[in-house]
Amino acid sequence: MREFAGATVVVTGAAAGLGRALCERFGRAGSRIVALDRDAAALGHTVDALRAAGIAVFGSTCDVTDEAACREAIQAGAAHHGSLDLLVCNAGISHHGDFARTRPDVIRRVMAVNFLGAMHCTHAALPELLARRGMVIAISSVAGFAPLVGRTGYAASKHALHGFFDSLRSEVAGAGVAVMLVCPSFIATDIDRHALDGQGNPFRGTKAIAGRTATPAEIADHIYEAARRERRLVLPGATARIAWWLSRLAPAGYARIMARRMRR
Repeated sequence: MREFAGATVVVTGAAAGLGRALCERFGRAGSRIVALDRDAAALGHTVDALRAAGIAVFGSTCDVTDEAACREAIQAGAAHHGSLDLLVCNAGISHHGDFARTRPDVIRRVMAVNFLGAMHCTHAALPELLARRGMVIAISSVAGFAPLVGRTGYAASKHALHGFFDSLRSEVAGAGVAVMLVCPSFIATDIDRHALDGQGNPFRGTKAIAGRTATPAEIADHIYEAARRERRLVLPGATARIAWWLSRLAPAGYARIMARRMRR
């Protein structure tokens, strides 16, 4: 069982939503937080709130699509706290629109943030994680193991996380580094406030939802407890678990049900 009191935890996409909830949850457990986000103003508010709660936090503005910026921010955070024990790759964006009406550069943007951003941060953090037998948590989605109509780029980026981190786990397990993938269904966050439509403009439509929408705090609690147990795959909530099993046991049936519900 891992304990996180005194551990240094890096969280990307930390300014709001699940990222902020993870900073709060690990901070309450005694972790020292490195909070990274591209939104400097929102990040400043989060850092102030964490400090007011008595949490040791280092904040740094960071665009995860910039490899050099990731390396600089992670190294600065590790130097500030004196270690690096856990990396949480949470930063992400979404898009909405059928592929036939989506520009390829929109897909590239989603891949750059969701997949390459996680790769950049992991590459920067890995030497310290190997030295300290640390842990990486990648925030994926139900769309990381099953199809999602109208979100081809988003699903591709999350599927890529699974291929990358499942393979990385095989490389680093012998060094004592744990790798965990988290696949929530729907969370009440601002990710769709920053989502793109098929032309790269802010998405103004209504997002279809299947099942219950969880709060960021609920998912953060689930992730924290699963991290202590070094779970490989975390499916928080009934919707995620049902999607996992149904997409494997009856993939064609799952695809029909998903398309019908998401087109409503």
